[in-house]
Amino acid sequence: MSTIDLTGKVAVVTGSGRGLGLAYAQALAAAGASVVVNDVDEAVAEQAVKSIEEAGGRAVAEAVAVGTTEAADRLVARAVAEFGRLDIMVTNAGVLRDKVLWKMTDDDFDTVIGVHLKGTFTCARAAAVRMREQGEGGRLILVGSPAGQRGNFGQTNYAAAKAGIAAMTRTWSMELARAGVTVNAIVPVAATAMTETIPVFAPYVEAMRGGETLPDFLRKGEGFGSAEDCAALLPFLASAAAADVTGQCIGIGGDKLALWSHPQETSVAYADGGWSPETIADVWHTSVGREPQTVGIPAPKFPEGQGT
Repeated sequence: MSTIDLTGKVAVVTGSGRGLGLAYAQALAAAGASVVVNDVDEAVAEQAVKSIEEAGGRAVAEAVAVGTTEAADRLVARAVAEFGRLDIMVTNAGVLRDKVLWKMTDDDFDTVIGVHLKGTFTCARAAAVRMREQGEGGRLILVGSPAGQRGNFGQTNYAAAKAGIAAMTRTWSMELARAGVTVNAIVPVAATAMTETIPVFAPYVEAMRGGETLPDFLRKGEGFGSAEDCAALLPFLASAAAADVTGQCIGIGGDKLALWSHPQETSVAYADGGWSPETIADVWHTSVGREPQTVGIPAPKFPEGQGT
């Protein structure tokens, strides 16, 4: 029998009409929570609600584009109106406008920042206000990405937003501690509409959707699997079992669960009286800069004869 019981809890999951968001909403509902499903497409949101109800869960749909204060307030108000309270806010909504720096437009940048970063901020703020008023604690579960931890080619806007979400996670975990509200970011890796466009993954994603099991080098080595593989983390973080877990960035995907480190100094050097450009140059390659940090999401490590 499961010890993760969210009966009586109420969750909002933004961007939960399909993909990872839908898997999150379904997992929370399966654990007993009532869920406000959100999507920009009302028909998609209603279909997601139907899937939850058919499985015995409780859910309602709220179709609104995340990013504004008004949208965030609507989502929280809907949860309270339908279910009487709000305990869990999952900020999953997002869009992509991938381009290299010199080709990215203001609109490309602003759109992604507006949905991912400002949308996370406005929804978390509205939820925090309600949770503090209730006085019974709560859970903010923000959705990050490996791109926000390490950067990713062609994703200036997305990587910046996800890095900001990691920083907000740490900041809000301190600010909301006294209110009993935990704040964590999940860093999921899964077969989605985005990853299936990556040529090296495409045949494996297609095989998985045909019922085949992904090989261990993907499920374990790369931490890559289905959206449902990532969803187990949500009920855990929303439950009493994770009451002492806050301020963390937690990766999940395939068979892999991981804790991401916080940024920290990896090497230091000192100069009496301070540094000049020349003294930095003299010691850089033999001290602080001896082992520079890598950037980017590592390429998949395919077994010999597989992949490209």
